Amino acid sequence: MTDNGRFAILSACLILSGAFLGGVFGPGVSGVAAASDDEQIDGNVRAFTKIFQVVEENYADKVNADKAVYKGAVTGMLRTLDPHSSFFDPRDFQILREDQRGSYFGVGMMVSERNRRTIVLAPFPGSPAYKAGIRPGDVILEVDKRRTDNLSSTEVADMLRGPRGTRVVVTVGRESVEKPLNFEITRDEIPRKSVETAFWLKPGVAHLHVKSFNENTSREVDDNLKTLGEDNIKGLILDLRDNPGGLLNEGVAVADRFLRKGQLVVSHKGRASAEKPYYARRGNSGRDYPIVILVNRYSASAAEIVSGALQDHDRAWILGDNTFGKGLVQTVFPMIENTGLALTTAKYFTPSGRLIQRDYSSGSFLDYYYKKDVATQNTSDVKLTDGGRTVYGGGGIAPDEKFTAPKLDKFQADLLFRHHAFFNFSSRYFARHDTKLAKDWVPDEGTLQEFRQFLTKENVPFLEADFANSKDWIKQQIRRELFITAFNQEEARKLTVEIDPVVLKGIESLGKARQLVENTKKLMVRR
Repeated sequence: MTDNGRFAILSACLILSGAFLGGVFGPGVSGVAAASDDEQIDGNVRAFTKIFQVVEENYADKVNADKAVYKGAVTGMLRTLDPHSSFFDPRDFQILREDQRGSYFGVGMMVSERNRRTIVLAPFPGSPAYKAGIRPGDVILEVDKRRTDNLSSTEVADMLRGPRGTRVVVTVGRESVEKPLNFEITRDEIPRKSVETAFWLKPGVAHLHVKSFNENTSREVDDNLKTLGEDNIKGLILDLRDNPGGLLNEGVAVADRFLRKGQLVVSHKGRASAEKPYYARRGNSGRDYPIVILVNRYSASAAEIVSGALQDHDRAWILGDNTFGKGLVQTVFPMIENTGLALTTAKYFTPSGRLIQRDYSSGSFLDYYYKKDVATQNTSDVKLTDGGRTVYGGGGIAPDEKFTAPKLDKFQADLLFRHHAFFNFSSRYFARHDTKLAKDWVPDEGTLQEFRQFLTKENVPFLEADFANSKDWIKQQIRRELFITAFNQEEARKLTVEIDPVVLKGIESLGKARQLVENTKKLMVRR
């Protein structure tokens, strides 16, 4: 899991709060007990202040007070609670709010650090950077005449952000272009779409990929289904893989549109809050086409709420791997100096009553996030779906059908991740060829030979046998990478989805999803 993935899961399944955290007594707390607690807290605060004073006055180097308090004391306190309660400094809190809002102000491109340089991975379709002519593979040399040599990609990304309507000059180096190129770009609002793809896989079968749950997700789902023409859908592949979650109410709203009106979606309760159920208020209006939900071990929180609700009501067939297992709800409290506290205030339960939270009482939080083996189901938390199927709590949502895509071999993994071969080849290719490709373009033998020569020139080791055995896969990767520059990321994603073994298995599994729907109808008639 990447650091960004961990950050996303850590801050997922949120309830927004406009209230500042204050000294409010809970119901039933006596004045004596409260006074005693206050005295203990005051004593602890005085002790901490004294310790910090000694550190500040005597430590070998100058102490960064913000780092010591925000990253040290507060974070340390929260780590004694659970893996998901978290404190956000001003920058992290701003990023969290941007993720929730689904937009930010900037030029609109994805950058990364490669060989100590900041490289453009891709401009977002329709963004100011895209319209200006920024390409994947461009090396960002300067931002407003400030050199980027010693800056991280995060620092460069921060420089590219700014108020809407302001201008920034981006200087880039491009493959086979002798002099640096200057682009004067006007910053604008950049939408962060939570629905990544929505298109027809085949007549009647739609694919909808929801990558997160922000303030716009349910509206984006509605808009995309309307654009496809929902009445024409005979089967839906709902892709929630790598979805870390997000806002609870948006997860509820997405589940709502696939369930019957009045069905329970999820409930949550905590020490200081009564149980709160969430029901489908609008419902699916009788559209009961079969649904296959794709999940993996990085599907978490709100993604698990949707999966759990549709599984418990026998509305969807779940395909893939066990999900992450995050059953805790955080309330976000804005704090002083533009900081924020995401505090676990409740646990959520699927409609059947399952708590799917993984155990975190033993081992480190590092193991909790990064350990590859997912915890097993809690056999003492046994529940039944509407149709009488057995489901378990703990360990996330167990799929109805386990399926994992074949892994890349070492040769393929090295080309993709170690050498970034296809990304780098794309820049070289378009330095020699026109960027105009037809939508039905596929690499021919000449393109493959050009790629083979590129690997040799870049000293990328390979055996001819490996190249021959991976020939079709190599052609797919070249086509996908070149489509990002020739068209945009969305077109490239479609190519990836259309050949994805998990998606193809999902199409096969629509018959099982259809059987669930039929069984539910029969059960309703008997009742």
